[in-house]
Amino acid sequence: MTDHSQAIATFDAAIAQAKGVEQAFAALQALTEATVGTKLFTYMSVDMQAELARRAYTSDPTNYPASGTKPIRYDSWFDVVHKEHRYFVANTIADIAKVFPDYELIDSLGCQSVVNMPVVIGGVLIGTVNMLDVDGYYTPERVQIIHDVLAVPAKLAALVAAR
Repeated sequence: MTDHSQAIATFDAAIAQAKGVEQAFAALQALTEATVGTKLFTYMSVDMQAELARRAYTSDPTNYPASGTKPIRYDSWFDVVHKEHRYFVANTIADIAKVFPDYELIDSLGCQSVVNMPVVIGGVLIGTVNMLDVDGYYTPERVQIIHDVLAVPAKLAALVAAR
């Protein structure tokens, strides 16, 4: 098993000083890059009462700005992430195209694989951490690192961002 203690210590120091969405998720993005890697990193907040999702943080503000809202779509992705609180993993652009209408933009950015990690607090999905990279990147081993190393820091980042 890889030792991620330095990356976690760096995250701990950053999140301890973080104020607001940008700093909280920048700290989580840095931890993600140091442990599992990602070409594109975003955080979507979820408001199920209003049935809206909003990109609250992005590593690519040009192509994926943190602004506006989009309606929640009830599909197979929704069932996996929202209902079952499981990770959604797709390792080809063909699989991404089945659930994301912006798959052509995703592909144009050199991203053909994705992990959407649900952020659940108090039994309620409050958002998703979205990591995208090249074709086939999110192997079972990398998904396990995401689960083991990033799940709790993602919850902490979401709570700090909401303050």
